[in-house]
Amino acid sequence: MKILGKLYLIPTTLGESDPMDVLPQTVKRAIDFIDYYIVENEKTARKSIKAVHPEKKQPDLKISLLNKHTEVKEHAQMIAPCLQGINVGLMSEAGCPGVADPGAAIVKIAHEKGIQVVPLVGPSSILLALMGSGMNGQSFAFNGYLPIDKSEKKSALKNLEKLSHDKNQSQLFIETPYRNNKLLEDILQTLQPNTHLCIACDITLPTEYIKTLRVADWKKTKVDLHNRPCIFIIHKMY
Repeated sequence: MKILGKLYLIPTTLGESDPMDVLPQTVKRAIDFIDYYIVENEKTARKSIKAVHPEKKQPDLKISLLNKHTEVKEHAQMIAPCLQGINVGLMSEAGCPGVADPGAAIVKIAHEKGIQVVPLVGPSSILLALMGSGMNGQSFAFNGYLPIDKSEKKSALKNLEKLSHDKNQSQLFIETPYRNNKLLEDILQTLQPNTHLCIACDITLPTEYIKTLRVADWKKTKVDLHNRPCIFIIHKMY
């Protein structure tokens, strides 16, 4: 019987922090024996690998790129080494592969081909934000990016607010970092005063900021979120 390689989902740090502060030794051990990688950006992936495992020989690495320019027909080729018994590592740009990340497409193919998927423990900004928010961790939804158009964004926010109330469910979403301040402005103009809002940014970094207040109280609070990776969570309580 042919032995297949495994697909290891290798987490990375959420920013410029010491990998050993947020990543377990299992990540270092995996990088030690894996030479084939699927990544979003080769330069940052090599930097991450070097930070975790400085002794790793960079010339030995075989790297495939998975980003917005990658065609779907290339996906199967990226994971082909597993069919030859070679282990492959899938890395995100930040955090955990496959969660709000294009790597999910590779994981799907792995399952279809009978390749074992091995997710490794690492920082997830989504879960860390929810943990620190004080909101409902029993029922929650991650909604990705909201519409850019102002009227559509306002409608989306109102819908999430209603959903959070009707289902007692925390609603998480994100924005491109340079538009964070504008999104916060739209949130405060759109949501009801008693709706709770958590802003969690720079998670695991020295500048980490996690705070939950009512919308009415956020209007009295000054915070600069420009170019800081953020998770926003809203919940309209009963």
